[in-house]
Amino acid sequence: MSGAFQNPRVAVIGIISDTEGRVVAGQRIGPLGGGQWSFPGGHLEFGEDIFACVERETLEETGLVIRGVKVVGVTNDLFVENNKHYITIWAQCERIDPEQQPQRLEPNKCEGWAWTSWEDIKAKAASEEQAKELFLPLLNLVRGNPRIDKDVAASR
Repeated sequence: MSGAFQNPRVAVIGIISDTEGRVVAGQRIGPLGGGQWSFPGGHLEFGEDIFACVERETLEETGLVIRGVKVVGVTNDLFVENNKHYITIWAQCERIDPEQQPQRLEPNKCEGWAWTSWEDIKAKAASEEQAKELFLPLLNLVRGNPRIDKDVAASR
């Protein structure tokens, strides 16, 4: 188990929507999920509040100033090939300035940010071949809660 965490780590990922219901997604760079699509987020630090984590990580990665609103999901994500295990908390977020756009602030971690539709994400998740394009936590979220887009939209 060299390189493995002895215990699962906790990640917090933000679901940030625009007025059209699209979400901010970026293509990851690196050994864990490289080339796959995910949303902004990162590791929960010791003593850190869940919403403070997603707000901090989103600001660092995209420059977006957001507010965490509601926890909308939790996924259990086992990366067998990488010997890593995460519990991922999914937080619905809102932009403080609804006109602000995401920027690529960590070029070593993300190819860039774009607005994408839930329909595109769900179509990828439904296809065995295209599912490989989604980061495991996002794939698990969509497959575990096929109504996540409607749940997020209903609580806006």
